[in-house]
Amino acid sequence: MTGGTHGKVLHIDLGTGETQIETPPEEFYQLLVGGRALVAYYLLRDLPAGTDPLGPDNLLIFAPGIMQGTNLPGAGRHGVGGKSPLTGAIASSEAGGWWGHEFKRAGFDALVIHGRSRRPVYLWIHNGQVELRPAEHLWGRPTAPVQEAIRRQVGEERARVAQIGPAGENLVRYAAIMHDVNRAAGRNGLGALMGAKNLKAVAVRGTMPLPVAERKRVNEVARWLGANYKTLAAWATAGIGRGTQDSLMNWGNLGGLPTQNFSEPLFPERELLSGERNYRMFLKERDTCQACPITCKQVFAYEGSDPDHSLDPTYGGPEYEAMAAFGPTCGVSDNLAVCKANELANAFGLDAISTGASIGFVIEAFERGIIDEQDTGGLVFRWGDGEMLVQAVKMIAQRQGFGNVMAEGVARMSQQFGPETEDFNLTVKGQELPMHEPRLKHAMGLGYAVAPVGADHMMNMHDTDFAAPGEALKRVNSVLPEPLPPLSPTSLDEAKLQVFYHEVNWMHFQDCAVNCHFYPYRYEHLAAALSGVTGHEFGVEDILTVGERAQTLCRLFNLREGFGAADDHLPRRVMKAFRSGPLAGIEIDEATFTWARSRWYEMMGWDPRTGEPQPERLRQLRIDTLLPAG
Repeated sequence: MTGGTHGKVLHIDLGTGETQIETPPEEFYQLLVGGRALVAYYLLRDLPAGTDPLGPDNLLIFAPGIMQGTNLPGAGRHGVGGKSPLTGAIASSEAGGWWGHEFKRAGFDALVIHGRSRRPVYLWIHNGQVELRPAEHLWGRPTAPVQEAIRRQVGEERARVAQIGPAGENLVRYAAIMHDVNRAAGRNGLGALMGAKNLKAVAVRGTMPLPVAERKRVNEVARWLGANYKTLAAWATAGIGRGTQDSLMNWGNLGGLPTQNFSEPLFPERELLSGERNYRMFLKERDTCQACPITCKQVFAYEGSDPDHSLDPTYGGPEYEAMAAFGPTCGVSDNLAVCKANELANAFGLDAISTGASIGFVIEAFERGIIDEQDTGGLVFRWGDGEMLVQAVKMIAQRQGFGNVMAEGVARMSQQFGPETEDFNLTVKGQELPMHEPRLKHAMGLGYAVAPVGADHMMNMHDTDFAAPGEALKRVNSVLPEPLPPLSPTSLDEAKLQVFYHEVNWMHFQDCAVNCHFYPYRYEHLAAALSGVTGHEFGVEDILTVGERAQTLCRLFNLREGFGAADDHLPRRVMKAFRSGPLAGIEIDEATFTWARSRWYEMMGWDPRTGEPQPERLRQLRIDTLLPAG
């Protein structure tokens, strides 16, 4: 049996309560590894084409990778997927914390959930045992009290809980699945998928041993990390850096901070949202994920005059994406309001990026006079209004009043409000743009366009990482025939495409393994770790091929569901140059973008015009072996 696995995938039908254990062959694990590739495989194999994302036939898949349960630092993450209620494309997300480790130690490699329960339920999985339990008493409650109640009911304080909040129950299109209360499997609306199944939570606890073929090789990688993380990941390490909290000032100074729905070149009040100020006002402690020494998560607390002006440390603290989405994107400089909006997103189970982007879109529509107070039920939407921001998050989660409209996301609101909104409908495949400015990072803009889930910053590359000598450039140069010099963040040429091809495959591999992207591992480190865990030899080329295989499986699913090259676009607003600010005059040329997309298709072995994977590349990736009828 492949090390790092139990050789068991758990299937459960919520409609009948029946469980089934699948025992996949060795090559299943060697080719897919886990995570995103596994999600795409099951969707292609078991989900009928055209399935309603909110219907009972959709699959909800919890997909750890082979690394989970091994105690390798950085492996405290797992994947979740299905067909997206937000986009209709593949949904694939990752969450940190402890859930993936506990699930693997409970005796299974993945969980595939079929059907819909007639009433609210939760799953309790522990050391090979599976129970469905009633959850009517938990329905409608925020995430923290639900986790506490489930732990009390199962009699296990160390149980880890994946759950939806009221947003998922109310089928908000961009609801998240929350883990350990404050770790989101966000984007794509997986919380709505879970809510449509009447599944409130999946609680797990495991103490079963997980075989590791060559522990010495895994330990060698862990020792390298232990010797280097305080320098190579100093920015994220507790006691040295403030993690992604410091990103806001960095991107703001470079003109890369999305401001007022990506319409303005600078956010003048960015210092009011700085990591330094937030830490001074709110920091209680730092938090971490399983087997992680970096401890990058912040925990914020604040006692104000009332709940709306206080911060509950149970819900952690915001990362950069949430700070930017609720802050500059909505023109809000009140750091307490921004942090409170993030807290509510965790309590209600909302994706922070799509929530903030949806509110920003509504503000712009209101400011332009496309909608008014009569449409919004009396609520005035203006740039910079922190009080409105907090109320809007609540309305969205509960689908209360105009919140019912905002809960549908930007693309559907744009269709409803009319063609006047098309120029600020900033979505790709129906998903809102993350908080990184494509005019600063041109390859990231390409990555937004071609990501299988819609615009995404994680299954992507950050051009600025390759603009100076350093670990990122050293990593990619290790596999290139001729080493590259530092590259301009605003270039989109053959050299940049070589980096993009390898780095995006690397990111997708990490989402199969599943490993944290913030770790400074090099390609050879995770190749060695995967070899040590499984007992099968993986070279650098092999692990990058896993990432390419995952992308190609996702592509096949999206093509089947009606997506094509025309959907791999970038909104025109974020391609046009600003007239002022640090990025003045810098645009993403349409012809260059089209060339780059076709060139990347070619690198992937896809048709340069249509983006359809070619039969020869499918054979090379052994996808014809995995899905012989596909």
